[in-house]
Amino acid sequence: MLRAGALLALGGAAAPLTGCGLLDRGDEPAPEPDPLTPLLDESLRLAAGHRDAAAAHPTLAALLTPIAEAHRAHAAELARLVGVPLPSGSAPATTATPGDPAAARAALRESERAGREAATSACAAAPAERAALLASIVAARATHVEALK
Repeated sequence: MLRAGALLALGGAAAPLTGCGLLDRGDEPAPEPDPLTPLLDESLRLAAGHRDAAAAHPTLAALLTPIAEAHRAHAAELARLVGVPLPSGSAPATTATPGDPAAARAALRESERAGREAATSACAAAPAERAALLASIVAARATHVEALK
């Protein structure tokens, strides 16, 4: 008899909780975005910037195409780590390609410098299992800065 009363009391107490949403899992806040998502987005933008500059200045294509491909490969690996699909299309570049090849190289060099700094910050804050990839991205971006001189 006591057992039945206790079960009835517990059942009666749980019913109002479900009605007010305390036990409803549908109202949970969305999970925080992965800290590498901005670096993924930036890799796609850098790839697009190099691709667009190579198309605008064919004399730079031999230099810029491998750099664009490196950024796309970094984006693919970052997408794998973050657990999102890599967009099939190309991200738009954030700025228009300058009409002069020297100005285009200078703009890309500045984008690479900023990207290197962002990757360095991400690497310093990353857990050990992600640090190796991020360090290789930092090194690649530093190399890109030098190649664009």
